[in-house]
Amino acid sequence: MAPPKYMGLSGKRLSLAVSTVATTGFLLFGYDQGVMSGIITAPAFNDVFEETRDNPTMQGLVTAIYEIGCLFGAVFILAFGDLLGRRKAMILGALVMMIGVVIQVTAQSGSNPLAQFIVGRVVMGVGNGVNTSTIPTYQAECSNTKNRGLLICIEGGIIAFGTLIAYWLDYGASYGPPDLVWRFPIAIQIIFALAIAIPMFFLPESPRWLLSHDRVEEADRVISALRGYEMDSEETLLERTVVLDSIRASGGIGQKSTPVKALLSSGKTQHLRRMLLGSSSQLMQQIGGCNAVIYYFPILFQRSIGETHQMSLLLGGINMIVYSIFATTSWFIIERAGRRRLFLWGSLGQCLSMVIVFSCLIPGTQSAAKGAAVGLFTYIAWFGATWLPLPWLYPAEINPIRTRGKANAVSTITNWLFNFLIVMVTPIMIDKISWGTYVFFAAVNGCFIPIIWFFYPETARRSLEEIDIIFAKGYVDKISYVKAAEELPHLQPDEIEAYAIRYGLIDSADGQNVTRRRTRDVEDLDEKREGEAEHGSPTGSGSSTDVAEGILR
Repeated sequence: MAPPKYMGLSGKRLSLAVSTVATTGFLLFGYDQGVMSGIITAPAFNDVFEETRDNPTMQGLVTAIYEIGCLFGAVFILAFGDLLGRRKAMILGALVMMIGVVIQVTAQSGSNPLAQFIVGRVVMGVGNGVNTSTIPTYQAECSNTKNRGLLICIEGGIIAFGTLIAYWLDYGASYGPPDLVWRFPIAIQIIFALAIAIPMFFLPESPRWLLSHDRVEEADRVISALRGYEMDSEETLLERTVVLDSIRASGGIGQKSTPVKALLSSGKTQHLRRMLLGSSSQLMQQIGGCNAVIYYFPILFQRSIGETHQMSLLLGGINMIVYSIFATTSWFIIERAGRRRLFLWGSLGQCLSMVIVFSCLIPGTQSAAKGAAVGLFTYIAWFGATWLPLPWLYPAEINPIRTRGKANAVSTITNWLFNFLIVMVTPIMIDKISWGTYVFFAAVNGCFIPIIWFFYPETARRSLEEIDIIFAKGYVDKISYVKAAEELPHLQPDEIEAYAIRYGLIDSADGQNVTRRRTRDVEDLDEKREGEAEHGSPTGSGSSTDVAEGILR
C-alpha cells in the first residue's frame, strides 16, 4: 500500500513542499524588512509623503509602525492560534498581507496619503505577525529530529535573501519614474504572499496539532504522508504514540486551546522558564542592533559616513550580499556547533563589530568614518551566521507541545515589540548622539554572553520529546538545565518513555499502560500483516524492533 499523499506528494517530496512554503513566508518577511530602507529617503517617496522629508522621527514612525501590526498579529495567534491551527493561520496571514499591500500602493497625493500608507503598513504587519508566529512551529512539528534545526535555520537564513532582493530592487527602481521608485517594490510582495496562501490550501496540518485535538486518524494520515510510511504501519503507530505520551505528560490531552495560565507553570515541565528562554532570544536579537543596520543602512551611510543617496543604496546592496552569504553558513554548522556556541560566537562578533564602528566615528572626519563601514559589514556577517536564524529556531523547539503555539507567539510578540522600539529610535539616536548609538549596541551585545552561558541549554540533535526530559531532569535532580542537557544521553523512543517515568512526567502505571497499548497495537498490526501475506497482499517492511530504533533518530 502506498503512503497517503497531499498535492500528489509524500515522504521527502512532501516534506520539501512544506519547507518551501514555510521558507517563502520568511523570504517575504526579510523582503519587507529591507524594502523601506531604499524608499524612505527617496525624493519620489518624499514628494508624495511630504511629512517624511528630512524628518527622522516621521521616517522612523513610518518604518516602525509595521512592527506594531506584526505585534497585533502575534497577539492574535496567542489568543486564537491553538483553535485555528497552523495551516489556516498561515493562509489567513498571507491573505491579510495582500490586503495591506493594496492599501499601501493605492495611496495618492492630495488625499492624506501618509495616513493610508501607515494603515497599509499596519495591516500588512498583522499578516506577517500571524505568519512569523506560526511558521516556525509548523515547520518544527512537521520535521524529523535530524533535520529540524537545519530546516528552521534555512527559514531564518532566507530572511537575508529577502532583504537582499529588496535592497537591489530598491536600487534598480531608483532609476525609474517616480511611481516605480516606491510602488513597484511594495507591490511585488503580493507574489510572495500568493506563493504561501495557494499551496497551504492543499498541504497537511501539523500532526502534533491534530493529535492535541484528538484527531488521531488525520494525524496518522499526515505522519504517514510526511515520513513516507504506509497508513497502518508500525512506524506511524510508534511516532504517534511518542507524541501522545508527550501531550499527556504536559496535561494537554483533550484541550482544544491551551489556557494562557499554563505558560506560567513551573514544576517538571518548566513552561514559564522555557517560554522566557525562547522570548529572551528574540529580545536579544532585536536590542543587539540588527534592524538598526538592516532598516537604516543607507541612512547610516548618508548621515554617519557622508555618502550620497545613490552610493548609500549601492553599498547597502553589497552589504546585503555579504549578509546573505553568511546567513547560509548556519545551515552547515547548526547541528555540529549547536545552538549555544553559535549564540556565544555571534554575541562576541557583533560586540566587536560595533566597537569598530563607534571607534571610527569618534574622530568625526570623513576618512576615519569610512572605517565604520568595515564594522557594519562584519556586524551583518556575524548576525547573518548566528543571531538571524537562531531566535526563530530556539523557541520552536525549547517549548513543550502543550504550550508551543502560545509560547512561540509570545516570543514573536517580544520580537516585534522590541523591533518597533529599535526601528523607531535608531534615526533619532543617530541624529542626537551619533557614534554613541554604536557604543550602546556594543555594550548590549557584550551582556548577552553570560546570559547564554548560564541559562541556555543545548537542544541540537534532540527530539522535541527529549527536550521535555532535559527540563524534568534539571528540576528533579536540582541541577542547572544547561548541565542537565549535557548529562542526558541521546535517547531512543523506548528510552524516552523510561526517562519520562523516571523523572515523573508520566507515572509508572501510565507508562505500563502505554507499553501494553503499544505492544497490543503492534501485535495487531503484525497479525494483520501475516494475514495479508497469506493472501498474497503486500506486507510492510521492517520488524517492530527495527522501527522503534528508527523513530526520532
